[in-house]
Amino acid sequence: MSIIGNLFGRSPIRPMQRHMKAAVACAQEILPFIEAMAAGDREAMSRHRAEVVRLEHEADRIKHEIRSHLPKRLFMAVERRDMLEILHNQDSMADTAQDIAELADMRAMTPPDALREPILALTRSVLVTCRQSQKIIDELDELIETGFGPREVGKVEEMIRELNRLESETDELAELAQRVLFGIEEELGVGTYFWYQLINWIADMADYAEKVGNSLRLLIAS
Repeated sequence: MSIIGNLFGRSPIRPMQRHMKAAVACAQEILPFIEAMAAGDREAMSRHRAEVVRLEHEADRIKHEIRSHLPKRLFMAVERRDMLEILHNQDSMADTAQDIAELADMRAMTPPDALREPILALTRSVLVTCRQSQKIIDELDELIETGFGPREVGKVEEMIRELNRLESETDELAELAQRVLFGIEEELGVGTYFWYQLINWIADMADYAEKVGNSLRLLIAS
């Protein structure tokens, strides 16, 4: 990559991978946050929220660095627009994690008994999806260094298919959580809206992870 950098300017590939690592770390902090919320541990919720915010700020710092140094074109295969789209979806995972932590912490939310396990199961599944997306981005330098060779492309396409499968599982778990929520809607009253928003935001992290993979799939096909 140093030779590439000398020829084409500073390469964004490694910073993109660092940004993805920070974004996924931010998303992963949501699980202990949700566990603390389920246990009614306000102190732990505040502590994990602070860590989510710290990691989101780190992801933002790397994002700004990438945008400041991103060349107009990297090789002839990867355009600036494509990299920015991938970067946006990576960053959205971290942004959404912060939204989740802030909403639940500020409202001191504690899930009803019926919602506790569905939300935890959804969160765990979402994080598996986010980690799969990170594995795909970790292959980005290999894709470029091999000139999008058929063996590496085939490997990444298989990883993207697995990512799509995992995201579909999160959709099913999100629907299950929503059905449980609507079953106790009368009990929760106006709180139903905030639980619905929280469930959607948790699922959204997996959606953004899938979009990272799909953007890369389009890049490979172009």
